[in-house]
Order: sequence, then C-alpha cells, then structure tokens
Amino acid sequence: MKKLIFALALLASLIFAAPAFAYTVEKGDTMTNIARENGLTLQELAKANPQINNLDLIYVGQHINTNKINHSPLPSRKATSEKKRSNKLSISDDEIDLLARLVRAEAQTESFEGKAAVASVVLNRVESPQFPDSIKKVIYEPGQFQPVSNGEINQPADKESIKAVHAVLSDLRNIAKDSLFFYNPDIATNRWLDSRETTVVIGQHVFKN
Repeated sequence: MKKLIFALALLASLIFAAPAFAYTVEKGDTMTNIARENGLTLQELAKANPQINNLDLIYVGQHINTNKINHSPLPSRKATSEKKRSNKLSISDDEIDLLARLVRAEAQTESFEGKAAVASVVLNRVESPQFPDSIKKVIYEPGQFQPVSNGEINQPADKESIKAVHAVLSDLRNIAKDSLFFYNPDIATNRWLDSRETTVVIGQHVFKN
C-alpha cells in the first residue's frame, strides 16, 4: 500500500511540476522584476507567456515561463535588396538602350552621378514588389515617367547616359540607395512626393523611397 501511495505521489509531482525554465510568482513580484532577474526584456517575457493577457495581473503561485523565445527574423526588404545589389546585374542590350534613353530624357542636364541615380531608381523598382518586374514594364507603366507620355523616350541616348547605365550595373548600383521615386521640387506641379522620406539629393533631383 505504501509503495502504491509513493508511486501515485511521484506521478502527481511529475504531472503538476512547473515546466522547465518556469518561475513561480511570489508575493510582491511583477513581470518587470521577473524579466530583469532573468536577463530578459519585458517584451521578451511577454512573448514567452502568451497566456498572460494583462502583464499587470499575475497571481502568487502562477508559473511564468522564463525561457527566451528566439525567432529568426525574416530578412528585411532592405537586407534582401542589398543582397541582390551586391552582384552585378545583367540586362539585355535593348534594356540598356531603353534605360539610357529614359536617363537622357529625365536627367540630360544633370551630372553623371545624377544620371546614374535615375537609372538606379528604375532598377530599384524592378526589384520592388510594388512595381513590375522588368525594366520595360517599369518604364512603360502608365503615368510613371513623363518622357514616355511626351515622346522623349523615343529620342536616342547620349554616350554619358549609356555610361551611367553601365556604371549602375556595377559599382554605382546603390547611388540612389533605396529610392523608388525622384523629382525636381522646383518645377514639379504634383506635390505628393513632398511627404515621402528623402533618401538622397543629387543635383536638382530629390530622391524618395
């Protein structure tokens, strides 16, 4: 009989034992103090205890999981973008010509760096899920680039614009950073880009993401 009672007691202790990495709440404890004493932030402790809806309401005898939950964060869009840009891009001659024609039309009075930055914006759009996935589709997307609507896109590219495109396909790829838009605020009639974050200013163009 004693053996049976001992076995039942042992089984009960195993079933109702506090889980590993658990802290038993004592009088005067707060989640903030428990987190601090276990080397956690309050946010990390809350994440490890999703059963607690109100961090200010814990009771004596309650088991608190103090094991930090590590979730590998998904790569940010910026990190993914930088990874892509670390490699030289390869595009067709027709795409290079089209992009260079856009660069000439949009930035013919800008410096070499200003021309390269315009090309970089187009490539950023190709890589962005917000825009089409090819240079041609990005450039000809309705309402995006004025040279398409006024026909300037059909004029041949100059040598410097072509060089700027080639430079962006190699060492100047990140010259416009993460910019997806650019404009000249001195002549722009539509001001919706004013509210977007400025990434870089090159010449007369302000680049935005």
